[in-house]
Amino acid sequence: MATTVMDDVESGEAREGARAGTGGSRAFALLLVITGALGLLAAWVITIDKNKILEYKADGKVFTPGCSLNPVVSCGNIMESDQAQAFGFPNPMLGLVAYAIVICVGMSLLTGARFPRWYWLTFNAGTLFGVGFVTWLQYESLYVIGSLCLWCCLAWVATIVMFCYVTGHNLKHGYLPAPDGLRRGLMEFHWVVPVVWIGVIGMLILTRWWDFWTGAQG
Repeated sequence: MATTVMDDVESGEAREGARAGTGGSRAFALLLVITGALGLLAAWVITIDKNKILEYKADGKVFTPGCSLNPVVSCGNIMESDQAQAFGFPNPMLGLVAYAIVICVGMSLLTGARFPRWYWLTFNAGTLFGVGFVTWLQYESLYVIGSLCLWCCLAWVATIVMFCYVTGHNLKHGYLPAPDGLRRGLMEFHWVVPVVWIGVIGMLILTRWWDFWTGAQG
């Protein structure tokens, strides 16, 4: 009987916790603020440079962004590509809104805010869309356009880290289904997935322009 009473108490506490929602640790909140700020910075700079490109073009001139360093690291090529406005408007405009939302969520967590399960799942879906979009942009940048934008790379890294840790948060609190062993492993080695993911992108960039990086092009 004592066990039954204890189970009832724990179930009641769990239901109450679910209704109250879930917050996040200070480290998690700061991670959202920092990655959101980095993504916002990248989107802001790209927006400014894109506007300057259009202004100069209207005057019959050519504007070269400061991050256009060589034939490979050429932000201008990226900004003037069709992929730079995948939805009919410049991609950075989407980033200005999305990364600002992430910063707001992080700041809210720092003040002790708690959000319900549906909120966390919606937030996770947003980061999933973001990481899917930047993955497509990575492919287009490397294998279609043939150029890199350093500010875009910063946004890629911020989005990947953000997605990994938001997903980890939802796994930790049982909002996403996963075997206990997998959940414990991801919680213990939470840094492995983003590090390996970003490392793979770095290797793809290295191998894509290997001759250029090593000075072997003839």
